[in-house]
Order: sequence, then structure tokens, then C-alpha cells
Amino acid sequence: MIRETLGDHLESVYCQIGPSTGMLTSADALFEGENTANIKVILKPDAKFGSTSAIQSISQSLVVTPDMKIKFVQDQTALGGIMGTDEAPLVIEIQGEDLKVIEDLSNQVKTAVAGIPELYNLEASMEGGSPEVEVVIDRLRAGIFNMSVTNVVTQIQNQLTGKKAGTIEKGGEMQDITLRLPDKGLSDLADMELKNGTQVVRVNEIATIREGQSPKEIFRRNQTRIGKITAYMNKDIALDKMVTKVNQAIAGITLPLDYKIKITGEEEKRQESMNALGFALILSIILVFMVLAAEFESLIHPFTILTTIPFAIVGSVLTFYFLGRTLNVMAAIGIIMLIGIAVNHAIILVDRILQIQKEGVSRIEAIKMAGQQRIRPILMTKLTTILAMIPLTIGFGESVSLRAPMAIAVIGGLITSTLMSLIVIPCVFEVIDSLRDRFRGKDTEEESFEPIEE
Repeated sequence: MIRETLGDHLESVYCQIGPSTGMLTSADALFEGENTANIKVILKPDAKFGSTSAIQSISQSLVVTPDMKIKFVQDQTALGGIMGTDEAPLVIEIQGEDLKVIEDLSNQVKTAVAGIPELYNLEASMEGGSPEVEVVIDRLRAGIFNMSVTNVVTQIQNQLTGKKAGTIEKGGEMQDITLRLPDKGLSDLADMELKNGTQVVRVNEIATIREGQSPKEIFRRNQTRIGKITAYMNKDIALDKMVTKVNQAIAGITLPLDYKIKITGEEEKRQESMNALGFALILSIILVFMVLAAEFESLIHPFTILTTIPFAIVGSVLTFYFLGRTLNVMAAIGIIMLIGIAVNHAIILVDRILQIQKEGVSRIEAIKMAGQQRIRPILMTKLTTILAMIPLTIGFGESVSLRAPMAIAVIGGLITSTLMSLIVIPCVFEVIDSLRDRFRGKDTEEESFEPIEE
């Protein structure tokens, strides 16, 4: 079926039936048995669609197969191993105490998000576990027979798994001696005899036996039980947009008291990264201002130079908007880099204006002369920087998605900041410097009209 679905795009298929026997096993190896199988699909290097499209095609063709549970896992690349984990990008957590309530909420959430077409390979940690037999001991009835819960559990465990009776030396090694009774079935568990001195008690007299299914995994965070729902998503949709769709889908679910639903996974990491990068952006602006204030020995001219930063940020955002790309973490890092790069041409221009003013030239003439003298080096430096960044945006390989957004952010910001600053910086300098002269002139005028004693 896989060969028919993928056709000429398929290079090879490997199949393993039964549990894994190697040393390097996955976290799901505990649930592997004779009824499980692993299939590894390798696409051709020149395949027209990637692994995400292949997973969607296979899942659609296997959806008609009854009583089959399928889990798709993409191979983790070297870059993915460095930048993150192989966990599903979308993880929905249900936090609470009662496992039954968490399981019910997990089923409701899974049903609600299953209608989103961009999601596939949905799994819930509270389902798909191993069958189990629960022995629920009635403390009151056990106390009537003067038996504790620990005594009951120990005797049942010894009859089912055996009891260690000592050790023996064999072949130069010490081995355990375990006494075991013949294997018993589930039907014999209720009639199992427990002893308390000379008194014999059957299990069904002090306990209730029931069959059930254990959760596949039970997670905890801050001593709170968590049920997880994981899902993979199309690469064509941004993560924040998918989170909005998920929130809309689960908005109608009524939560009991002390229970909550939280979207984690890559979304949680993205929010933490964006908050950290936002702080880094503010800190970089403060550091640039401190350096400029020390260089110019003024608190006014650094504000003139920092006006290039808004143009750089706007240019980066507009570049991503027109290219149809998402503004991710690497783009934010590129914007932070841009803070120190975009102010360079403004520093050159303002510094030259001040030098000419010291020679006795008026402010307007100094601005005109500095613009004529510095426009060529400004354009040359920015052009070389932009051209050096272009290869990063058109490269090939796995790391393109990592480095391209950073280069695009720098290129877009440099273009707008350079073009706009050549017009805006002289105007801002003229306004701020004239205001400063006006206040200085007002103070001088007030001092010149002091009363003269006759």
C-alpha cells in the first residue's frame, strides 16, 4: 500500500515485526509486542514532495483500515538535534488530579482538534496503554480479618511473581533462588488464598477485581498530573496561526474546577524565546545609546542617531510581509543584529556635521556639505553588507531555513534605514539642534537683561 501511494518517489522500505531488540530503543519500546511493527520509509533525494506530504498521503490511504493504530515519526536531522527535540510541534496539556477526568477531557480535546485539516498524526497519552488487572482492597473488610494492605499486596505479589529465598554460587557467580508457584490465570486470582496466621482468606472476600486499560504515559509537572495530546502540522501554516485555530476549536469545552488546558511544545518555547529576544532588543538599544552618549559627549545627538532604528525594524517586517514568510526567532535575532549595523551611517553623517560646524559653518550649510561628502561611503558600506548577505538567503541544504530569515531581516532593514535616514537624519538634526539653540538663546537673553544699579 505504501509503494502504491508514493510510487516513483519511494527509494526503499524497511519493516521490523515485533519488539525492538537493539540497545538503542525508543521511548515507546515498552509498549511494543508481537502485535506491533516498525516500517521505515526512505524517499528518493529528487522526490517532488517532502516527508510531511508523504505522511499525509500514507495516513489518508490507511485511514480505512479498522483496529489499526498508526504513529508517524520523522527522522531527526543533525540540525534538528542541535536546535530542538523530536517531539511533536503541537502539544496540548490537560492538567488536573483525577485520571478519569483527564482522560475524558483528552478525548474531548482530541475530537475537537481532529477537525483541523492542517493537523495529522494526533495521539493522546491517556489512550493506547497496556491492559491491566486492578485489585482494589477494601480496608474495612481487610481490617476485620486483621490484615493490612501491605500484607495483602505482598502475599499476592509472592504468589504471582515468586519470592526470593536466598542465593547460591554457580560458576563463580552468586545467583538468586526464587520460589514460584505454578502460573495462574485471571480466573484463579479471585480464589487465591491469603494467610494470616492460621486463618485463610480468599482475595474476593477483601478485594474487588476489575479489568481495565492503563494510560500509555502519565506525566507530572509541579506534582500535578498531565495528559498530553500531540499532533504534527503542515509546514505551510505558521505555528501562531495554528495555535489560534486550536484555541478556537477547544473554546467550547467546559472545564471542571482546578482543571486547565494549556498549549505547550514549540509554542511554549517560541513564547519564551520571543520574550527573551524582546529584552535583548531593549538592552541592545540602551547599550548603543550609552556608547553614543560617551562618544559625542552629549545626550541629544544619540537620539538623532537612534531614529534610524524604527526605519530598520519597519523595513525588516515589511520585507517578510511582501515575501510571504513568517517572522520567526531567527528573524528576531537578525533584527537585534540590525540595531548595531543600521546606526553606523547615521553616526558617520552626524559626526561629519558636527565637525563642519566647529569650523564656523552654519547648521544648514554643514548638513548640506556633510550629506555630499558622506553619501558615497554610506552607500558603499551598506551595499557591500547587503551583497554579502544575499548568498545566505538563496543557499541550499537543511540549514537554509535557519540562516535565511536572519539574512532577510538584515537586508530589509538596511535598505529602508539607509534610504530613509539620508532624508530623515538631516531633518531630525536640524529640528533638535534648532530647539537646543532656541533654549540656549532664551537663557542667554534672560541673563542679558539683568537690572543695572546706578
